[in-house]
Amino acid sequence: MNQPAPPHTLSTESTQTVTFDVEAFRSQFPSLQGGAAHFDGPGGSQTPTAVADAVARTLTSPISNRGQVTQSERNADAIVLAFRSAMGHFLGVDPGGVVLGRSMTQLTMDLARTIAQDWAPGDEVVVSRLDHDANIRPWVIAAQGVGAVVRWVDFDPWTGELDPTDLAPLLGARTRLVAVTAASNLIGTMPDVAAIADRVHDADALLFVDAVHYAAHHRVDLRELGADVVACSPYKFLGPHCGVLAADPALFETLHPDKLLPSSEVVPERFELGTLPYELMAGTTAAVEVIAGAVPGDGTLGTRLTRSMGAIATHEDALRVDIEQRLVALPGVTCRSRARRRTPTLLLEVDGHEPAALHSALGERGVNAPGGSFYAVEASRHLGLGAAGGLRVGLAPYTNAQDCDRLVGGLAEILQ
Repeated sequence: MNQPAPPHTLSTESTQTVTFDVEAFRSQFPSLQGGAAHFDGPGGSQTPTAVADAVARTLTSPISNRGQVTQSERNADAIVLAFRSAMGHFLGVDPGGVVLGRSMTQLTMDLARTIAQDWAPGDEVVVSRLDHDANIRPWVIAAQGVGAVVRWVDFDPWTGELDPTDLAPLLGARTRLVAVTAASNLIGTMPDVAAIADRVHDADALLFVDAVHYAAHHRVDLRELGADVVACSPYKFLGPHCGVLAADPALFETLHPDKLLPSSEVVPERFELGTLPYELMAGTTAAVEVIAGAVPGDGTLGTRLTRSMGAIATHEDALRVDIEQRLVALPGVTCRSRARRRTPTLLLEVDGHEPAALHSALGERGVNAPGGSFYAVEASRHLGLGAAGGLRVGLAPYTNAQDCDRLVGGLAEILQ
């Protein structure tokens, strides 16, 4: 029988040892008791008890539209403010620039329509083939609607790298916005966003960063990335199904989305349509706290997030290195995730086996690893994989050594 994986450690500048206990972390997830090994986190993570409790508690507590007169109004207001504060820390932004939406896709579509109000025929927008379609199509559609030109920056299909220098020929006086991912949800590549930001801002353009996949594995800081706007999805990092958009409130003050006449003109509320889903906000706040508490210790929420996410990244990457070596040693298996900097996400191509068939065969063995292109259709085509994509193996904070053994053993059994 496999022994539990030893806790991974991270050394801090003060030489203090930071320990992430994966088994203690796993105990917070009732769904893991179902017995499956989950490598489907890039599509949506499992949910800890604290998040479910926060959602249920909000739904069953006195709640109403925000205000300060009744207790139910004050409850709603407190939940909204706590959510904005938690996500402000999580993304390194002013809480007043945190917007909640149904999904990252919906938020990006809405923002693209709003920003494009100031575009004119001949203006230019740059998108990346490395990206999920949610950070491509909204900008393409918005550009087409006003007669703007869409320019594409490619990535190296062999290495998976997106070179910031390839962006230079695409930028000019008419460039209005560049959209790029902080981490590919298909192959895990993490481009040098800060270097991209320097070039984009030299051209006096805006940089929109899709941090959906990145935020599940690394601490996000809007200023360090150099992004003007960043987007993420809490359900990819243990939270409920919703999306978050964030920017400096001063930037949002310059934008005027379509809204109902009586709706608030205040930022960030002007970007949030209808009554807010308070239960999802409370669940998201709880998810941030769960992540921050993954490694015991004192400090501000930001300090605790940095400490815990650093230790989690060390844990995930150690497992990723191990299974990558074991998987590529199997007959006919090719790993298409090759970038120098990447998330613990592997896209596998297996000779003679369709990704969907491998997904089913592994599922029969209690291993959840889906096959497809996962809405990164441009990236999958650029890799020569078409719509079928590949078998995606995504590690999460709750992944342990036994899960990895089941994945490698299951795929080896299928290939035999």
